This record gives sequence, structure tokens and C-alpha cells, in this order.
Amino acid sequence: MAALLRIKINRNENLDKNQSYVFVANHQSAFDIFLIYGYLGHNFKWLMKQSLKKMPLVGFASDKAGHVFVDSTTRKGIVDTMRKTKETLKDGMSTVVFPEGHRSPDGKMAEFKKGAFQTALSLKLPIVPLTIDGAYKVLPIHSWIMNPVKITLTFHDPIETADLKSDDLPELIDKVHAIVGSSLPKGSK
Repeated sequence: MAALLRIKINRNENLDKNQSYVFVANHQSAFDIFLIYGYLGHNFKWLMKQSLKKMPLVGFASDKAGHVFVDSTTRKGIVDTMRKTKETLKDGMSTVVFPEGHRSPDGKMAEFKKGAFQTALSLKLPIVPLTIDGAYKVLPIHSWIMNPVKITLTFHDPIETADLKSDDLPELIDKVHAIVGSSLPKGSK
């Protein structure tokens, strides 16, 4: 069934393989993870919610692979998360974040949480918006049955954060949300 998927990649020639980025994508399905692994084309670690660490096999494997679990429950947790993220994202190592915090049941984007954007500002890393379109039809929430449909992964232009300050955070989040939404069908934004 997976061979019946039609995947279209809209690459961006402005991306440097040696640059570390914060890739920010909408989250439509569990298939998004396979899509990112297969087509991102950059070395990366996931920034994932702490609760995923408790998932059998997933948590263990993600920890061993060096992915970063985000602990936003305490000040110490936030500081430890930022320290580990800073240690991880260097020498061209990037991160991928789904800032909605959950999968979409119908392809419509939810609001973006601020963690990925705070990380980019703090580490002065460019943000690359990614749009995933169609994946919610491939592997719907609460299902393990794959449907043969078309998926598009669009890489947008990087957004520099070096000159931005924490006061710029809301505007940055809105801008990235609009860019990601610009490659989705009307009514999905």
C-alpha cells in the first residue's frame, strides 16, 4: 500500500546543508514522521514532548538516538531542555518541531505553541517553515490503515532570527503559521 503513495517534494535551493535550522511543520498524521525522515535531507534531531518518553519503545529509541525531550513543567526542566538543545544543534545538526503539539484529525492547522520559536530565538537559528499537505488522509488518527493518496511536502524560505528579540515572538509565530498555511488548501489554515 505504501508504494501507492504519490509524494511531491517542493525543495528550496536556499537551504545550506551545513547550517543548523529549526524546521517547523504542521502535523497531520503519524505518517509525517516517516515523510520527514525520508525527505528532509538534513541531519536532525526531533524536539518532542516529554510525555513521548514514556511510550514503549518510542521513548527508549528516541532517547538513545539523541532526540531532545522538552520538559516545560519546571524552570529547571526548561533550562535543562535548552542546554541539551544547544549542545545538540551545532555543526549543521538541525531540529524538527511540530508546534501544534498534536496531529490534526482533518488537515486543519491549530495554533502554534511558542517553544520551537523560543528555541530558534535563543540559539539564533533560522526557522524553515515546512508544509505537509495530504498526510492526514494517508494515516488518519486512531487508524493503522494506510490510504493511497497524494502528499506534498513544501520547504519554504528560511527566516533569520539573529536580529529578533523576545518581543518579536508573537509576530514570528503568526508569520510562520501563515507561511505554512499558504501551501494548504483553503479552509485548512
